[in-house]
Amino acid sequence: MTQPGLLTDDQLERYARHIVLKEIGGAGQLRLLGAHVAVVGAGGIGCPAIAFLAAAGVGTIRVIDADTVSLSNLQRQILYGTEDVGKYKAEAAQAAIARLNPDVHVVAINQTLDADNAGVLLRDVDVILDGCDNFDTRLVVSDAATKLRTPLVSAAVGAFDGQVGVWRGWEEGQPCYRCLVGADPARPDMNCADQGIVGAVTGIVGSMAALEVIRTLVPFGDDPSGKMLIADFLGTRFRSVRVAQDPACPVCCAVTEAMPA
Repeated sequence: MTQPGLLTDDQLERYARHIVLKEIGGAGQLRLLGAHVAVVGAGGIGCPAIAFLAAAGVGTIRVIDADTVSLSNLQRQILYGTEDVGKYKAEAAQAAIARLNPDVHVVAINQTLDADNAGVLLRDVDVILDGCDNFDTRLVVSDAATKLRTPLVSAAVGAFDGQVGVWRGWEEGQPCYRCLVGADPARPDMNCADQGIVGAVTGIVGSMAALEVIRTLVPFGDDPSGKMLIADFLGTRFRSVRVAQDPACPVCCAVTEAMPA
């Protein structure tokens, strides 16, 4: 066990590449070890995100996913092997992380997150990472994160594209994810079974989402809050777009107005 304020010899070696970074250092690594992150969705985005968060030493990872592993998942969901087919993803992820890093405690929650339970399933964490695969759940997660005043990192992928955003919608002038998409997206939900996907795309986007979670826990570089990073892997292009707060947003504007002056 890590004593408060101290890293063990094994941890000094395991996290040496973090510790030598002036942006993280020993103090930042201790902050990671004491952090609690919720990950919604243990699929194509969630798998690499969970793996990199665990490798980074994020002390507690709450994995929320009611789905089970199927053979078609293995093309991109890198935490699982053939022997995991039929198992709950959250539990299979828990077992994989136990092999990767004994410093990390994974809480496996085999439930579907919805509007009724989101406030409970997402409470008492430092950051929420949303890598789910449907629009309705993404909105539920966003609304809960805003009401709980918890930073949200959201990530999504298409066949050859990806998006990562960081949201703090309870802060003055900051948008939430709902400000970006509204209540009715321009296109219906599509999944990789319908349109296909290159597995490495989910790896890149999931890793980028993990990076933003780490940046939120141990701030370094530019603040990405309220921005959406858009990746086009067919054209090999990246661009960052700042999102304005929607003055009519029923969630973040209501939360901001309710906060004491």
